[in-house]
Amino acid sequence: MYFTVEPSALTSGKVTVPGDKSISHRALMLGAIAEGQTRIRGFLNGEDCLATLAALQDMGVKIEQLSDTDLIIEGCGSTGLKPAPAPLDMGNSGTAMRLFAGLLAGQPFSSMLIGDQSLSQRPMDRVIKPLTEMGAKIESAGGKPPLEIHGGQSLSGITYRPPVASAQVKSALLLAGLYADNETSIIEPAITRDHTERMLRSMGAELSVVDTQIIMPGKQVLQGTGIEVPGDFSSAAFIVLAALLAPECEIVITNVGVNPTRTGALDILRDMGADIGVDNVRLSGEEPVADITVRSSDLTGIDVDPARVSLAIDEFPILFVAAAGARGKTTFSGIGELRVKESDRIGVMAEGLRQLGATVEVTDDGAVVHGATLAGGRINSHGDHRIAMAFAVAGAVAKWPVRIDDTHAVSTSFPGFVNCLRGLGINIASYDEASAS
Repeated sequence: MYFTVEPSALTSGKVTVPGDKSISHRALMLGAIAEGQTRIRGFLNGEDCLATLAALQDMGVKIEQLSDTDLIIEGCGSTGLKPAPAPLDMGNSGTAMRLFAGLLAGQPFSSMLIGDQSLSQRPMDRVIKPLTEMGAKIESAGGKPPLEIHGGQSLSGITYRPPVASAQVKSALLLAGLYADNETSIIEPAITRDHTERMLRSMGAELSVVDTQIIMPGKQVLQGTGIEVPGDFSSAAFIVLAALLAPECEIVITNVGVNPTRTGALDILRDMGADIGVDNVRLSGEEPVADITVRSSDLTGIDVDPARVSLAIDEFPILFVAAAGARGKTTFSGIGELRVKESDRIGVMAEGLRQLGATVEVTDDGAVVHGATLAGGRINSHGDHRIAMAFAVAGAVAKWPVRIDDTHAVSTSFPGFVNCLRGLGINIASYDEASAS
């Protein structure tokens, strides 16, 4: 699939975005091993989360899908999962792969986790190593998927200091820690998204957080609950970018999750001069939710504080585009983690922005983006959903049309993306390669 985007004038108005992907994954997994029923509203019906849902069903979990966004899980308890009849396919989802590694490490049966070509190239040693220290037995293809997780292992809690801040690694260890004989302690090098901790508490788990240390006793039993999934901030960020770069535009994005461990991009954009308001803040369960108002803004390049990287890790594709639309230069550093996402996001964003006429200098763990008037051209997204969506928004403010190739993965996180942009007045079309040829 590919997108074509014409230069467009955006219209002001209100929009919503699909449910949060990170929360949807966790709600499925924790609901599956809880006692009793868990009802999920606002579920993200995208390919990544559907892979998690299918894997749990393959292990005997009864999940009733009342609608695309409304589910009921009949929890099977901490010991109720059953061996799957075939390898569990995580598709393109690194979150699912790493979290399932933790969840399955404590089961009495063995499992095989596989993924698509992109996921099969992503590093898993960062989760294999600490899980092995806890007593898990995991075989991999040189530290990459597929992962064979041997069942029947006795897990013990550990104190672990991840070398790289990662919510996925932290969450995998907490899931394994539910089955451990004693306390699990994780000391993060920087704060990362805390959806797992919040949801564990909402299901009755005992867990404490002091600064960047999370401590959780072992052998805990969860209780089913109701979970309202807010709009995904990472999806809302593309609409934020579109409104900022467009002239004379004001857009309100309603019911968005504004967990402070996720919204570092707002602070970075505000430092660049963005006019962004966060209104009607309230709690949805354990998660803060708000309406985000964005107005057209003249952005100025800055040196981005590396301390904010872990709070904006998924939003750097839009920050690169924002930097290209700003006056002066923007310097990013400490973002080496982006090289092992769905693509090498530093290299791929630099390649795409250069294709549109911007000047970008790249280092091992960062980049310098010089503001420019974006031209037009053809972008290879390398199958990365966030790259594809960032350049789709860039195409709306470019001088000439932009084509973005390899966009099939957009449905993993933002089903309805094309229609959402059309609703804002952006002239975007999606084509299937086979039918187009």
